[in-house]
Amino acid sequence: MKIRLTLSALLFPLCFFSVAQTFNKDYKLPGKGLAQHPFLYVGEWDIRNPTAQSMFLVRDGRVVWQYSIPQRTATGRIQEFDDATLLSNGNIVYACMSGAGIITPGKNIIWQYICPEGTETHSCQPIGKDSVLMVLNGFPGKVLIFNTATNTLLKEIVIPSSATSTHGQFRHVRITADKTIMVGLFAEKKVVEFTLDGKEVWSVDAPSAWSAIRLHNGNTLISGDGMSYTREVNMKGETVWELTQADVPFKLYNNQTATRLANGNTVITNWCAGNINTEEWAGTVQVFEVTTDKKVVWALSSWKNPDLGPSTYIQLLDQPGNPDNGELQR
Repeated sequence: MKIRLTLSALLFPLCFFSVAQTFNKDYKLPGKGLAQHPFLYVGEWDIRNPTAQSMFLVRDGRVVWQYSIPQRTATGRIQEFDDATLLSNGNIVYACMSGAGIITPGKNIIWQYICPEGTETHSCQPIGKDSVLMVLNGFPGKVLIFNTATNTLLKEIVIPSSATSTHGQFRHVRITADKTIMVGLFAEKKVVEFTLDGKEVWSVDAPSAWSAIRLHNGNTLISGDGMSYTREVNMKGETVWELTQADVPFKLYNNQTATRLANGNTVITNWCAGNINTEEWAGTVQVFEVTTDKKVVWALSSWKNPDLGPSTYIQLLDQPGNPDNGELQR
């Protein structure tokens, strides 16, 4: 079999190379494309556009709002959108590796956190009015809770990690309805649940876990990044549902995040930017939706008019629940 080592495998130890397979080139993408759902979309490390790393708001099948930042800061630090949530008031909470912030529809940044030198962030989640939870990769790695109205640090929780680099520690961190936090530890190859006091209360083996969310049914949905799996496990650690390359007719790259919809379907992002051959990106599936029996009902491939770029995280805007306080399963 032919094996190709991607850029992410060479530079980032948490992303693994993929085995090339034969895929159905005549596969017709199901669903309504951009018109399937209204959504907020972000993707990291679009190496084609060093001057514009972007987030997009799509409604009625078209981009209605876009915000872009350069791929590097004035001091040379990498910027890439990894996390974004559209709040009920229209503002957007985001993380962009070099920092985190809240931006208004008018593109005014009303709160901002700049990562100290030697640290980075890939996760920032709203947790009610005027508060956010974010993860800070560093030595030590931490979860930080801020009051954004007063810019006050409310809580700091150290997350133990044996990773030898900040970039190889963790990605998305999410708070649960029980006020615990879910962390995928790359070096330990586990998802670990901590209390807000930093005590470990649950864990499960999960290599390359880019994100993990606690579902309403008590199970945990894990995204396996470069290992190209999306897996639901129960509290006993048993796999009750899993999607892998064998289940879809298009190529899976890095499955970075997953969302469980109200109807039971699962929406998965398929980040392809680890492949340095950017000419191969066009035509690849960026996001797809599957039923519980793994039927693909929507597959998005938007690389031209508009070019949404690589996909890391998506928020569907037609789902019930308040995005401000964690009611959505994302």
